[in-house]
Amino acid sequence: MNLNSYLKGTQSWIFLTIGLAISAVGWAGFIIPARIIGGGVAGIATVLHYSMGLDIGLMVLVMNAVLILIAIKVVGASFGVRTLYGVAVFSAFLSFIGHFVTEPMLTEKFMSTLTGSILAGTGAGIVFINGGSTGGTDIIAMIIRKYKNITLGRLLLYVDTVIISSSFFLFHSVENMVYGLVTMAIFAYTVDVVISGTKQTVQVFIFSKKYKELSHHIIHDARRGVTLLQGQGGYSGEEVNVLMVIARKNESHMLLRLIKTVDPDAFITMGSVMGVYGQGFDTIRG
Repeated sequence: MNLNSYLKGTQSWIFLTIGLAISAVGWAGFIIPARIIGGGVAGIATVLHYSMGLDIGLMVLVMNAVLILIAIKVVGASFGVRTLYGVAVFSAFLSFIGHFVTEPMLTEKFMSTLTGSILAGTGAGIVFINGGSTGGTDIIAMIIRKYKNITLGRLLLYVDTVIISSSFFLFHSVENMVYGLVTMAIFAYTVDVVISGTKQTVQVFIFSKKYKELSHHIIHDARRGVTLLQGQGGYSGEEVNVLMVIARKNESHMLLRLIKTVDPDAFITMGSVMGVYGQGFDTIRG
């Protein structure tokens, strides 16, 4: 393993841990102390905490351990080290924060819902980006999908709705149940925003007489593939060479600086792309 691979691997584990910590703060610092029942295993653990006084972090760990054992028996041992690490560290963070935070950090319930959901969703998004998971309903969905032909999103919605609805029998409050549904909606939206923000892609067309030099620098300096397109000016009739480059949105500024350095007179068009699959980008999922 070279130095760059080692550093990237270490960075990924660091961000994975940070994501778990942020998510745990959202749950244990805002959502759970405000007596809001969210979805997933954390939601079930919250119900057990307020009905039986059990430690939330310990319950999350125990339930995930049972689910993992069942899933291994049903669908096979397909869990990576990062999932097991995520489950253990997330549970530890919940217990640690829950020990010191017994009242919500914000007195207004809606603000606790909003702040906690955004933090929990942001942390979960960071965890997913770095190949981790906090377990929970993901494992339940994996088990059920083995026998039922149902989409993951719909399945998770059903499971979370049942968990959140149980809060009515615990607190006898429709308001609490609504707060739980709002929590999961904001959580899911935040996760999507965090994940899609790292995957936004741009398509760049470059018209330049120095296309060979530009192509060399884009391939070797920007580490991006280049497609050379043969074209013809509609008005002039002259043959033109066009470079097409697909890159992550966060790489676009570096790409533009490189083009400007090689050919300040280059004509460039850039547009967002809905989806890019294969060749170092996203994988097609059936």
